[in-house]
Amino acid sequence: MKYVTGTAERKTADLEELLREESEGKTLRLWGAVHAIRSMGEVVFVVLRRREGLLQCVYEEGKAAFAIKGLREASTLEVEGVVKREPRAPQGVELRLTDIRVLSEPAAPLPLAVSKWKLDTSLEAKLNMRSVSLRNVRERAKFKLQEGIVRGFRDYLYSQGFTEIHTPKIGARGAEGGSNLFRLDYFHRPAVLEQSPQLYKQMMVGVFDRVFETGPVFRAEKHNTKRHLNEYTSLDLEMAYIEGFADVMTMETGFLQYTMELLAKDYGRELGLLEISLPKIREIPAVRFDTAKKLVSEKYRRPIKNPFDLEPEEEVLIGKYFQEEYDSDFVFVTHYPSKKRPFYAMDDPADPRFTLSFDLLYRGMEITTGGQRIHDYGMLLEKLEKRGMTREGLEQYLDTFKYGMPPHGGLGIGLERLTMRLCGEDNVRETTLFPRDLSRLEP
Repeated sequence: MKYVTGTAERKTADLEELLREESEGKTLRLWGAVHAIRSMGEVVFVVLRRREGLLQCVYEEGKAAFAIKGLREASTLEVEGVVKREPRAPQGVELRLTDIRVLSEPAAPLPLAVSKWKLDTSLEAKLNMRSVSLRNVRERAKFKLQEGIVRGFRDYLYSQGFTEIHTPKIGARGAEGGSNLFRLDYFHRPAVLEQSPQLYKQMMVGVFDRVFETGPVFRAEKHNTKRHLNEYTSLDLEMAYIEGFADVMTMETGFLQYTMELLAKDYGRELGLLEISLPKIREIPAVRFDTAKKLVSEKYRRPIKNPFDLEPEEEVLIGKYFQEEYDSDFVFVTHYPSKKRPFYAMDDPADPRFTLSFDLLYRGMEITTGGQRIHDYGMLLEKLEKRGMTREGLEQYLDTFKYGMPPHGGLGIGLERLTMRLCGEDNVRETTLFPRDLSRLEP
């Protein structure tokens, strides 16, 4: 009888072990995929790609118990060799090979030159061959940073007493109404793909007080721009017993501060590969929506075309203004017009034309929408009636408020957009693993 204990005997080393001073001169065994082969005559450099990064291995003719001829890029190997310090190597260390065992070989040559420092090909080619293009270390680094952002979101909110929840992505109706819904047949009943977890996370505020979720959301918007996707990942939180929507902005600022510290501490290799300087976030300025429009209109001589929303060019100019005037990459734009916010947004008692809501702009692009929600049952019914909306499909949501709810608010952060701005990319598809837009359903 054999038993599985959950503890496996390690047969190979990891990169961390190689980097230890005491490993110098030791013979170690590792796994990896052949990233590049560079022949220098009697010496051949075999660069292995591992989850931690690249490792330089050295084959010297006559000193190894195998022949290097026939080894190909993208083969996966188990290698054995002697650890040697080498400042010119990717990790400052190399492995002088004594033996190789081929675990697998590719059936065809690589379609992209993934071993190059920069993957010099079109975005379409990168997306069409996504699982191959991400073998390029700089392309892969973007998604390690994205992992760090999600990790920071989770870690920080856990530390603030939040409970993680998981809500359905198929629903009876959208959280925000409107026509930008993917409709589907659900066992002969009409259904939609959820635009956000908004209604569910508000309902759960009455249970846990503070909740968050990371998951996909769906928007059937016929946009084909560099900033829009039809499926993206949203980092959502909702918190009860707030004194005002500024409490939600404070929570987001804390998350961003924590996450930038985490990236600096644990993702230095990726930041270096992408040559990223992290933004400094001691505090984030906040400005009213109408004031922001006037400021950039006056400074940059741009007429206000739409008084009820921010156009992408205005977002860029607002970002530019606060970078120039306040040295801030971020700015909260508050008090959006009520007609541009969903029915659950709390109107400003001082001026009901505006809401107690905000967007967060990062380097001139909206990455967050949030604010205070209506928690009073009567006020919700009144807002629905004013907008000509029915209660159909909202019965369970409204029942939650009928039986009492605390003052609360929350936000949703677009993960891919945040990563895009952090990495300095100009197309959100660059920081989306497998984008879904008007023309792309594969891979």
